[in-house]
Amino acid sequence: MTTEARTPAGTQAETQAQTQAETRAETGAEVDAADERLRRWRLVLGGDAADGTGYALGGRDAAMDQALAALYGKGDRSRAGQDRSAGLGASAPSVARWLGDIRTYFPSSVVQVMQRDAIDRLGLSALLLEPEMLEAVEADVHLVGTLLSLNKAMPETTRETARAVVRKVVEDLEKRLATRTRATLTGALDRSARVNRPRHHDIDWNRTIAANLKNYLPDHRTVVPERLIGYGRASQAVKKEVVLCIDQSGSMAASVVYASVFGAVLASMRSLNTRLVVFDTAVVDLTDQLDDPVDVLFGTQLGGGTDINRALAYCQSQITRPADTVVVLISDLYEGGIRDEMLKRVAAMKASGAQFVTLLALSDEGAPAYDREHAAALAALGAPAFACTPDLFPEVMAAAIEKRPLPIPDSA
Repeated sequence: MTTEARTPAGTQAETQAQTQAETRAETGAEVDAADERLRRWRLVLGGDAADGTGYALGGRDAAMDQALAALYGKGDRSRAGQDRSAGLGASAPSVARWLGDIRTYFPSSVVQVMQRDAIDRLGLSALLLEPEMLEAVEADVHLVGTLLSLNKAMPETTRETARAVVRKVVEDLEKRLATRTRATLTGALDRSARVNRPRHHDIDWNRTIAANLKNYLPDHRTVVPERLIGYGRASQAVKKEVVLCIDQSGSMAASVVYASVFGAVLASMRSLNTRLVVFDTAVVDLTDQLDDPVDVLFGTQLGGGTDINRALAYCQSQITRPADTVVVLISDLYEGGIRDEMLKRVAAMKASGAQFVTLLALSDEGAPAYDREHAAALAALGAPAFACTPDLFPEVMAAAIEKRPLPIPDSA
């Protein structure tokens, strides 16, 4: 790792820092609020000549500053008059030391952001093909997306390490998402099984009252419930079909990761028959790999074009019970195929009784850039497109299973 700090005069800064430390030691004074503000601004501004703080860093703060400078520093002119720029250097050991430094000085959430920026700003993707690099990084959804985009270029010596990194992220996501997803959808499946002779605690009062409004007695201000409608209890038999249709273009990397995890969770529920389809200009059915989401992820190939119409044609051909089917399209809707045919297929699936859900993204980052014209056209067909967080996804699926309005976020 290069050690250039962002201060223009390194020796002078060190002297100032030592003087400040000695003064505090002599007086025994605590760092006051103003001093702390200066410290924070100094770390934010980077110590270039224009930062204006006049604050010198020492010890741990100086080391933090160097780690930040290696990634975000603009470089400065050395004392010898040579142009020098900040950076991580080209060698794997240099990057490995920097990765270790940032894990020491910053919390995990910040480390993940810095790793992502290093890959984007300094072009470090190729170094992720080396096993020692993968062992040093902080694994998260975005790193998994990067590894998947490098999948075809990955040497065999790295592949097992990469799978271990991906599996760790996937297992963490499953722990976070699986229990709530199963509980929410099991309840939805129970409620979707309506019966006409329910036990008292299974009565669906909203639907029962609506069905008996003709029996309203004005004098008594009450409704006589001649016909009861209630919730059933889902048996172990398959009740609903779910088709997850995932755009694997490069911008959808995080969505592919989350969708694969959810696909595996849904596939583990006996009352759901889940199919997972990924597409670019080609269509690949990965349903037979749903027992292991890591296999699903390594079966994808991020990047390439997009043919939504072709993918929906395949999904449509797999529907055997339209009234009991939910199709979930996860895409930014940049269609490279036949637009009018795509819209006709969506209209046909909805007309057959299938539920159709369009998600612009399935991630925590919100909606990416997307085709607004296509989104508006789908909304006109009764299939509004919106970004969905992983925490909201179980509620979206539950609403689709019960055929009630989707819980669309206010920001959509």
